[in-house]
Amino acid sequence: MAKLDEFKQLVNQFADVADCVIVYIAEAHASDGWGFRNNKYDIKQARNLQMRYAAANMLHMRDTNCPILVDEMNNNANISYAAIPERLYIILNGMVVYKGGKGPNDYRVSEVVEWLQNHLNEQKKSL
Repeated sequence: MAKLDEFKQLVNQFADVADCVIVYIAEAHASDGWGFRNNKYDIKQARNLQMRYAAANMLHMRDTNCPILVDEMNNNANISYAAIPERLYIILNGMVVYKGGKGPNDYRVSEVVEWLQNHLNEQKKSL
């Protein structure tokens, strides 16, 4: 949540050239687990898909400017993309072309912005 505003700027900046989505996975800092004491949100670890949908809806209420997908309870997306607690990816033509570091320390929206700008510049040169 701390970097959501920066992510929303990315979504807005590249809305005409990139489709952005958020995949809500298992809660990294659940209030009934390894939660922060100063956390503004009381999100318990989901025990079923309905609980996970409810938690994703809290994120949706923050106006993410992009669709939110919800990982299944088998955590397939989380496992496939090594996403916990957060991670950024760029997928182009079905291939992963950028894999960001694991958050929160290595989660850098600025790297995604730089990659997208470079990609757009390369496309312009080839025209």
